[in-house]
Amino acid sequence: MKKFKLPHTFVLLFAILVLIAAATWLVPGGRYETHTVNGKQLVDPASFQYVTAAPQGPVQLLMAPIKGFTEAALIIGFVLIVGGAFAVLQKTEAIEALIRSIARAHKQSPLVRAALIPVFVTMFSLGGATFGMNEEAIPFVLLFVPLALALGYDSIVGVAIPFVGSQVGFAAAFLNPFNVGIAQGIAGIPVFSGIGYRLLVWALATAITIAFLMWYAARVKAAPQSSPTYLLDQEIRSNAPANDDHAALTRTHRVVLWIFAATLAAMVVGVVHYGWFIEEIAALFLAMAIVVGIAGRLDSDTLVAAFIQGARDLVGTALVIALARAAMVLARDAHIIDTMLHALMPLVASSSPVFAAQKMFVMQSVINFFIHSGSGQAALTMPIMAPLADLVGVTRQTAVLAYQFGEFTTPMIPTSGITVGVLALARIPWLTWAKWMIPLQVAYAILAMLLLIPPCLLNWQ
Repeated sequence: MKKFKLPHTFVLLFAILVLIAAATWLVPGGRYETHTVNGKQLVDPASFQYVTAAPQGPVQLLMAPIKGFTEAALIIGFVLIVGGAFAVLQKTEAIEALIRSIARAHKQSPLVRAALIPVFVTMFSLGGATFGMNEEAIPFVLLFVPLALALGYDSIVGVAIPFVGSQVGFAAAFLNPFNVGIAQGIAGIPVFSGIGYRLLVWALATAITIAFLMWYAARVKAAPQSSPTYLLDQEIRSNAPANDDHAALTRTHRVVLWIFAATLAAMVVGVVHYGWFIEEIAALFLAMAIVVGIAGRLDSDTLVAAFIQGARDLVGTALVIALARAAMVLARDAHIIDTMLHALMPLVASSSPVFAAQKMFVMQSVINFFIHSGSGQAALTMPIMAPLADLVGVTRQTAVLAYQFGEFTTPMIPTSGITVGVLALARIPWLTWAKWMIPLQVAYAILAMLLLIPPCLLNWQ
């Protein structure tokens, strides 16, 4: 087993493409009709019909990656621009100076050591629970991986703080307009109703994440060789700039960091109040790169060279995102997504509303493997799940919660462009990450099953 070498992420994703292409020859085509209600495309749950199958052969299989690239162009462009912007930021050496300062405080203060992971995970979880932080977590990986390594942890901790933190908040959200708001609106219940119980759900899910991450971080700090990314982290540390414990933040460093902080604050305000998405956020980081370069006293050639190098370093990440999206392209072009959804519907029926709700959760988790867009999954499944919930004795409020819980699997699934993109950014193999995530995924599943019981017993409306 020690000689077993994990396949490259590209190999894993292409294997998934091959399996989906093979499934298109076995699964019949199907389609639900859609109609527009208040500007939203909704699925008519009674409209399913089988359609002519469109099996995907070798030609379609090989064309899928370029289609995935074009369909994921926004997020790919976003990743490249953010990578370039962070390279300019790093060129000013302000981030390194900040990391040294935090590392000194972490070493000297027990309070900082105890509070660092809980505070940051809670912040990212709140972002996911309120304004739907998702792709916005990507830039933070470039900051938290070197920070985690400087504090004696590993790359997994650096990725988990912003990424798992935001994703668990997204899945256990209480004010997220992209999953709670849309799903409740489609289900015909008051938007953001039931916030009291959802706050409890969010608090418990976040607490479990913090507890697991703190346990793991302490374990790695005590025995660095136990980390699955130990060799990778040693390589990163050997290439990092020398750590001068006596180097202090200069005035230029502080100006650069304030610009960076203002950029992040502007991103949050833009997303929450003005509905910004990838294009606006990418433009914001591009502007940050220019302003930071000037404030950091970089000449134009150095600034441009740093930006290009940062984007170049993320080309592999861009291709990984394209391959992940290609899997969805194959399933969609073959018309098998609606068929699989239709086949799952009879499985919800149960003698008890509790079991029915838990089956909904399992079903939504399966669907999340193929459709991991919060709003997209809500638009596809809630028009079917809401009336189905009425038939099996589950309240529509509970059906929405079961749909949310299905997104607990997002940090692990290899078909999520964000997941594989973040891992490629940190150079962590997907299988290494998946193995690390298994205990946390089991905890999330148990928590979801248990938290679906009170709403069914109390007829939660």
